Amino acid sequence: MSTQRLANAVRLEFAPDLLVHTNLSGAAFTSDWLWVAGDEACGVDRLRRLDTLGAEALRYGEAQSFPLADLLDLPGAADEEADLEGMALADGYLWVVGSHGLKRKGVKDGRSAADNAKRLSKVSLDANRRLLACLPVEQGADGAPCLIREAADGRRALRLKGDADDNELTELLAKDPHFGPFLALPGKDNGLDIEGLAVNGRRLLLGLRGPVLRGWAALLEIAVEARGGQLHLAPLDEEGLLLRKHFLQLDGLGIRDLHFCGDDLHVLAGPTMVLDGDIRVFRWPDAKSALAASREPVTFTADLAETVALPHGRGTNRAEAICALPPGLAPNGAAWLVLYDAPGADRREGDYTVFGDLLSQDAATTGADT
Repeated sequence: MSTQRLANAVRLEFAPDLLVHTNLSGAAFTSDWLWVAGDEACGVDRLRRLDTLGAEALRYGEAQSFPLADLLDLPGAADEEADLEGMALADGYLWVVGSHGLKRKGVKDGRSAADNAKRLSKVSLDANRRLLACLPVEQGADGAPCLIREAADGRRALRLKGDADDNELTELLAKDPHFGPFLALPGKDNGLDIEGLAVNGRRLLLGLRGPVLRGWAALLEIAVEARGGQLHLAPLDEEGLLLRKHFLQLDGLGIRDLHFCGDDLHVLAGPTMVLDGDIRVFRWPDAKSALAASREPVTFTADLAETVALPHGRGTNRAEAICALPPGLAPNGAAWLVLYDAPGADRREGDYTVFGDLLSQDAATTGADT
């Protein structure tokens, strides 16, 4: 397989001592800086824009890790993964969300059938997975953006109130007729699995990879407020509604990431569970206006426009992060950055360099020769 880079590849250089290496699940830009999350870490990395080495359109490196344990009082151990899946920048904060889901042990080669059967019966919850937090971004002495516990202007790192077992969101969902039954299922078994995050003021949109209900993907809308040194759920309206559910027709796919671009919401969609299959980007035109005007506790939207179809591999190249490029950064008309979990040989160079793709607004242009 050729690994020659095309002109719209984005080179990301990591190192052995960093929290994030290859399996990327979230991305956000601060000018010339790129924040990334990985689903096997308990922190985020910041990469700086560098001069390109060859045909790549963009190159990022000189990465620095920001462990969540340095910023928050976590429910679990500092090195226990948070399974971060969503990321968004808004109003001076970097927002992050964990999958919130359970996990099931997998089958291993070389084990007996009895041993593997026992493994498949074991379900657990990492204490840091049920994390929803906002982290202040402040310029450091060297001019680089940094994540800190408390900013000079009083902004503080906060997480949604909860412990190693639950937080206010999962306690609310446990009573919900659509999602309550899925809290006991691992994310990769079509159980609860948060993978997308978009922020609009104090309102948050959480995109679910699972469950997908009779082909309908779910978008959860909540509001949060800071109180007593923590985040708490807040009413969405004068009636005290704490959760609004939006079901989206994505042709049976679950939500992998979310990104507001102007008034539109862009939805990265892919298979739920551990399936290989279509990965597409959908656009919800005027979503901010529609969401602001909605007063119903449940809505259904079936007329989303598909804008991009992405390539995928067998067990590799699963697109999990999408975000718009900052103004003036996009070369050759590109508008979007897409990053991948389980990058294949065509999107890797050695152990610590991976390649993302630049996409145009309307065409499925990829950054690797696949």
